Amino acid sequence: MAGIRLQPEDSDVSQQARAVALSAVDLVSDDDRSIAADSWSIKSEYGSTLDDDQRHADAAEALSNANLRAPSDYSSDKDEPDAEAVSSMLGFQSYWDAAYTDELTNFREHGHAGEVWFGDDVMEVVASWTKALCIDISQGHIPNHVDDVKAEAGEVDDKILSSWNVLDIGTGNGLLLQELAKQGFSDLTGTDYSDRAINLAQSLASRDGFPNIKFLVDDVLETKLEQVFQLVMDKGTLDAIGLHPDGPVKRMMYWDSVSRLVASGGILVITSCNSTKDELVQEVESFNQRKSATAPELEVAKDDQSCRDPLFRYVSHVRTYPTFMFGGSIGSRVATVAFLRK
Repeated sequence: MAGIRLQPEDSDVSQQARAVALSAVDLVSDDDRSIAADSWSIKSEYGSTLDDDQRHADAAEALSNANLRAPSDYSSDKDEPDAEAVSSMLGFQSYWDAAYTDELTNFREHGHAGEVWFGDDVMEVVASWTKALCIDISQGHIPNHVDDVKAEAGEVDDKILSSWNVLDIGTGNGLLLQELAKQGFSDLTGTDYSDRAINLAQSLASRDGFPNIKFLVDDVLETKLEQVFQLVMDKGTLDAIGLHPDGPVKRMMYWDSVSRLVASGGILVITSCNSTKDELVQEVESFNQRKSATAPELEVAKDDQSCRDPLFRYVSHVRTYPTFMFGGSIGSRVATVAFLRK
């Protein structure tokens, strides 16, 4: 079934997003393209062992060899490309730098926290649902495609959650991490490639009483982080990456990077308004196939079951978001899906 996609609820930033969500070919000047190209350089203290140009080339070659479709094309009943699939200014760092410059100014002048992407209600659902999922997994109860998350708030001591180290990629204003802190998580780190976003997130966390949340400037596509996390959160970051003119290649780079950030046995939770649950699962399966096909150890250990196991597997998704009927199909404006790392 094709997913039904809506933009986030009306707000200053989401209205701007719809206003500029036109082809980058038409709207982006040469200077803007230069800025966007330069934006992938990382302002971080962490050392990198990656050759970023080579990673770009490898991803492009793999995409060509595999003849993979863009994630927005996974549903078989689509005859025309979705509007969201068109490259947009939202795929460029220059857009987000400008947006967070405005939000940082509004915070300093008026105390405003800024845009909550997908809205407060979705953020609260994501945080509480993720807490229950982590408790289930800590207790050895891994949900499957039939079972949903079972744990309820207050069932266990918050000491269980304090053992989970958490990374929020593309953290923006950092409010999702504040919400996770309210749920009992304590080892929290947020990264964003916009230093303006990190400045805003740090200011808000300090004001709101969460001084222990760590924030770093880092680009997930070319991450300089050298540690792994038991829980990695993504609320809208993969969506924005997909809106870049090189979206399909950059999405492949995303999965390569994220697979190195999630610890073995850890969880990746993605919240998206541009992909359905089924599309995200299909994208992960395509990544797993690509990694299996290129894993050198398979040549020498073809009978080793652990080598054949998928790197990520679907475990659960939020089932409580409001749904609606349109054109005979039932859909939701947002999807939150969890994947378990091998």
